[in-house]
Amino acid sequence: MDDGTRASHPQSASTFDVFLVGVGGQGVLTIGDILAEAALQQGMPVNFYPTKGMAQRGGFVKAQLRLGRDMVGPQIPEKGADLVIAMEQSEALRAVRYIKPDKDFFLYGHVWLPTAVLLGKAPYPKLESLAEQVQQAGAVFHYLDPEKRPLYEGALVPANVYVLGAVLGQTNLGRMLDTDAVANLVRDRWTRGVERNMRAFQAGIEAREDLPRLDKVVSS
Repeated sequence: MDDGTRASHPQSASTFDVFLVGVGGQGVLTIGDILAEAALQQGMPVNFYPTKGMAQRGGFVKAQLRLGRDMVGPQIPEKGADLVIAMEQSEALRAVRYIKPDKDFFLYGHVWLPTAVLLGKAPYPKLESLAEQVQQAGAVFHYLDPEKRPLYEGALVPANVYVLGAVLGQTNLGRMLDTDAVANLVRDRWTRGVERNMRAFQAGIEAREDLPRLDKVVSS
């Protein structure tokens, strides 16, 4: 879908807003696109708004996915997201203010050091600090360790597909969308690497029991 695309089916659905954030090269927008297509297949109205920062690997990327409304603006209000999916630790800070209390904040803890950090001009945010901010926002914190991303035939599986499976397995998005339908979209999206992508998705689904809760991440 293009930026600002609006599409709807006549069937009504509950509203659900997803704020996605990460850096270029992670496939953040692909996650949003697959989720939007899955919602359309279920007859939900879909509004998907992708945004790119610097057009390079490591540049800021975000997307806002708004389900269940025929017409809605591109901006999820502060404290308005039912789910945040953050795929980079420092960029996750941008999204904390958008999460609703009691909703799910999902972090894939990839670290990409910005130029200012590499030059010693700024510190890189600690995981504990981020988790504390999520706690202060009243949200449920979920963490997926990049070091646990599995291999397929000796190579790491795609991070975005792995995260997609984990989010569906761990958060309320799995109640909103049909996981089997999402799996079929993953299978059909790419002509190459089908088995590798399916391994990534299934491993993400199965990783749900290993995601540490806030009290396992925040230092005492």
